[in-house]
Amino acid sequence: MTLVGVLALQGSFNEHIAALRRVGVKGVEIRKPEQLENVGSLIIPGGESTTMAKLAEYHNLFPALREFVKMGKPVWGTCAGLIFLANKATGQKTGGQELIGGLDCTVHRNFFGSQIQSFEADIAAPELSSKEGGPETFRGVFIRAPAILEVGPEVQVLADYHVSSNKESDSNSADGGEEGNTTSEKRVIVAVRQGNLLATAFHPELTADTRWHSYFLKMIGEVGEGSSSSVVAVGTYSHLNQPRIDLPIYQ
Repeated sequence: MTLVGVLALQGSFNEHIAALRRVGVKGVEIRKPEQLENVGSLIIPGGESTTMAKLAEYHNLFPALREFVKMGKPVWGTCAGLIFLANKATGQKTGGQELIGGLDCTVHRNFFGSQIQSFEADIAAPELSSKEGGPETFRGVFIRAPAILEVGPEVQVLADYHVSSNKESDSNSADGGEEGNTTSEKRVIVAVRQGNLLATAFHPELTADTRWHSYFLKMIGEVGEGSSSSVVAVGTYSHLNQPRIDLPIYQ
């Protein structure tokens, strides 16, 4: 029986595994290429993207991760995981970082600023509410978060967030040394889906709301694996009665 893999190099992989448990599914930690052969879907958690990239390169994971995506297996990237899945990333540190790719978008690393500029906000996601029920908004936890600046025609936007034009200009000139963007655009994209790929700029695993995890599990069935053969049940829990998880500090 296939398991839900969680890339466990660094970051909030334990929180994702706990969230999967709350919806009655077992997650397994993935650290080596051969371990990907035992799972039919994968979550790439939030963390420090440069550190995660270095560890993935050290363990020779990138070729296996790219093949996993190309095979059409469901993959969900949160925060740093979003950066990994993007075809293009801007605002990176000197020298950049290796990406998995597959998601037709341009993402800005640390778009919302540094650790001290992390924040929470209620964000509307009609597709999530339609499929999973519950409130019309979810509580987005943004920790040194990226944002999606552009998407291709096959990418479905699931959620966006209002920002001031000055904020967008400042973020586009941060880290990467690019010229500021003076566009009057007032919203940036923070959640998308493209076929077998799901990406969120925020951290659902750090809240009591497990609807994004349930949404991902339904994706697994939609792309052909079928939930009865792709996940291991470990008991069911209500996502409405779980305690809040403290925010980790990413260096």
